[in-house]
Amino acid sequence: MNALRLLDANANRAREALRVLEDLARFLLNRADLVERLKSLRHAMTHAVTAAAPDALLRLARRDTPGDVGTTIDAPDEYVRADAHALLHANAARLTEALRALEEAAKLLARPDAARSFEHARYGAYSLEQALLLALGSASRRQWSLCVLLTERLCARPWLDVARAAIDGGADAIQLREKDLADRELLDRARTLVALAHPRSVAVVLNDRPDLARLAQADAVHLGQSDLSVHDARRIVGSMIVGVSTTNLDQARRARLDGADYLGLGPMYPTTTKPKDHIAGPAFVRDVLADPDLAAVPHLAIGGITPSTIAPAVAAGARGVAVSQCVCGSTDPAAVCASLRAALIHAE
Repeated sequence: MNALRLLDANANRAREALRVLEDLARFLLNRADLVERLKSLRHAMTHAVTAAAPDALLRLARRDTPGDVGTTIDAPDEYVRADAHALLHANAARLTEALRALEEAAKLLARPDAARSFEHARYGAYSLEQALLLALGSASRRQWSLCVLLTERLCARPWLDVARAAIDGGADAIQLREKDLADRELLDRARTLVALAHPRSVAVVLNDRPDLARLAQADAVHLGQSDLSVHDARRIVGSMIVGVSTTNLDQARRARLDGADYLGLGPMYPTTTKPKDHIAGPAFVRDVLADPDLAAVPHLAIGGITPSTIAPAVAAGARGVAVSQCVCGSTDPAAVCASLRAALIHAE
């Protein structure tokens, strides 16, 4: 085996894959942090190639593109990429496979330090693939307009009637927030809500409980700052939507880096439903949208929003809101939801 030719071919393959992944992070995801990590990996790989074959001209002299039998062999789907996920998967696989081949070539060349560097780069590539996939998931998630947080003790009518009326009024997401129900009853209620909402293309979110969200086949789980981390929730729910409550820019940035699919932003105003010491206010929405790394992440402004208080949040740029008391406590939830939706649509 010509180890230098093997090294050269896979160095080219890895460099090409890294460039595609870097451009995906840069132009599609707008993620400067991921671009920087990919650049660092590319530089580390270049240094390892030099360590494995210090004489670059000797390595290049082994290149024989016209005589490479592999250039005429095509896989059936080689020229098809269905979407950005397929593009990412293809190039991440190409990168890790090439790095493994580089590691083996370095061993053949009796360059153990270079082999270890390629191994380290391969492990880094696995982590980057995970980060890119999580980021891509966030980028492709739906932006809800109106999410109603459903808590039975706040409801002026039976909870299922409130859910049905909220959907009639234009809610496109219903979040089940019941802190005191036993697991079996909470799961039964979540399944009932899914059966009601899904035929009407309305999403169901379960508060705090990724395990029950998965069992109920809900669309999303929502986490607070003291709940499970996004990473741990992902180990349960996989590609299900994961949202995180945030009260400041640091929390919002952390949630995004952790792979949250949407951000709860608040509280906008003081609320008796869930009192807070700090009121973020509509300015928080404006700050999030001014941050280039956060602006495209779906969000829901939350906390004290009613038809009479929604205007400042909308003026700050809120694309979606989450409400509770004003809908649950109303004798006409559909009318309240319709009023909230009208305020959002008028802003568009």
